[in-house]
Amino acid sequence: MRVRARQLVLVGVLVLLGGILITRVGQAEEGVAVATLQDASGADIGWARFEPDGDAVHVKARAYGLTPGFHGFHVHTLGVCDGAVGFTSAGGHYTPAGATHAHHAGDMPSLLVKHDGTAELDFRTDSFTVDELLDADGSAVIVHVGPDNFGNIPSRYLSSATLIPGPDATTLATGDAGARAACGVVEV
Repeated sequence: MRVRARQLVLVGVLVLLGGILITRVGQAEEGVAVATLQDASGADIGWARFEPDGDAVHVKARAYGLTPGFHGFHVHTLGVCDGAVGFTSAGGHYTPAGATHAHHAGDMPSLLVKHDGTAELDFRTDSFTVDELLDADGSAVIVHVGPDNFGNIPSRYLSSATLIPGPDATTLATGDAGARAACGVVEV
């Protein structure tokens, strides 16, 4: 009976370790950084993986438990994810050159969440390096509650705040993606 109980415990530990490895894909690999995405309650809802690929970075992301539709998906400037303040602790979009939205280095393709609440994203970018994401103050990945327009507001539209044609300051800063639904600190 004791041998059987030990076998069951061993199998349980192996299954748990396998689940951790699947959840944190690539975290132990050389040069690879991972962000575990969490909602404001602290529950894990997915991950984003950053791997050097020649002169680019290969980015993969998986998420679950989100509302269906497009969600803004960005790298933000600070490696701090405090759900109590709506993840504003992560700062603004990562943009070392001070560019406006659609030209931020941290602007990534939108995350398309399917009807079952899951999303997958796989792309390459040369807008940043893994080392840049891991600088002294770190960086974080944010999933926004709404879609990102990437600052694409035609000049035939007027800003309601300034009556100036085209996008307003908020659109240029954030892409109008709304509040922050999830956050993950980029780590090795």
